Amino acid sequence: MYSGTREPLPGIASPTPALPRPPGRRAPALLAAAVVGAVLTGLLGGWGGSEPVPVASGLDYGLGMSDASFSGGVDVAGARGEISQAEAQARLGEIAASRAAREPDFVVPTDGRLTTCFCQRWGSMHWGLDLAAPLGTPIYSAADGVVLRAGTASGYGNAVYIQDADGNVHIYGHMKYYNVEAGDVVSAGEQIAKVGNQGQSTGPHLHYEIHVGGINGRPTDPQDWLAERGLSVG
Repeated sequence: MYSGTREPLPGIASPTPALPRPPGRRAPALLAAAVVGAVLTGLLGGWGGSEPVPVASGLDYGLGMSDASFSGGVDVAGARGEISQAEAQARLGEIAASRAAREPDFVVPTDGRLTTCFCQRWGSMHWGLDLAAPLGTPIYSAADGVVLRAGTASGYGNAVYIQDADGNVHIYGHMKYYNVEAGDVVSAGEQIAKVGNQGQSTGPHLHYEIHVGGINGRPTDPQDWLAERGLSVG
C-alpha cells in the first residue's frame, strides 16, 4: 500500500462525512491545573498560548526534502477543527481519573495485515505502518487520548491526530469516514474511524504513525511501541 513521500500539506479542510457520534463521549471532570504548567514548560516549550505553531520540518532532523513528510506536513496556520497540545494534555486528566476502572490499556488500531513497515521504501523513509483491511473495518484509538485534529490531509485523504497521556501523537490516515473531532476524549479500543482508501493509496488500509513527545517529535516504530505493551500487528 502506498503512503510514502508527500508534499507539505496545505492544511486541514472541513471534515468529510462522519459516522453518527456515540453519546457520552466526553469524560466528566477536567483536571487541567495539574498538567498545563508542566506541558507548557516541558513538551511545548516554544508554543505560545493559542497561537498556531508550524509542524516540524523533516529538515530539522537532517532529512532531505524527499523524506520531510513524516509528520503529515500539516499547515497549522491554515488548519481548522483542531485544539492545541496544551489543551489536549489538560483533558487527559479526565482519563487518568477513571483509568483504573477501564480496560484495555492499549490496543492494535485495526484488525489488518501488515503490508509496509516503519522502514526505507522506494528510496525514502516510510514513517509508519500500513495495515491492509477491507473497506469499513473499524479503526480504534490505540491508547487513551485527546483528539488534536481530524480532517482532510494531503496524501492521507483524511487523518486523525490523537495525543496520548505521555504526550505522544498518534496519526491515523487514509480513512473515508471518521467519527471524532478536535477536543474529543477517547479511550483505548474506542472506535474513531473506518478503514478507507483515500489519498495516496492503492488499496484500503490504515496508515499509522506515532510521534514521541508531540506532533513535532521524532517518529518511532509503532511495531516496537505496541510490542512494549504486549501487542503485535498482523
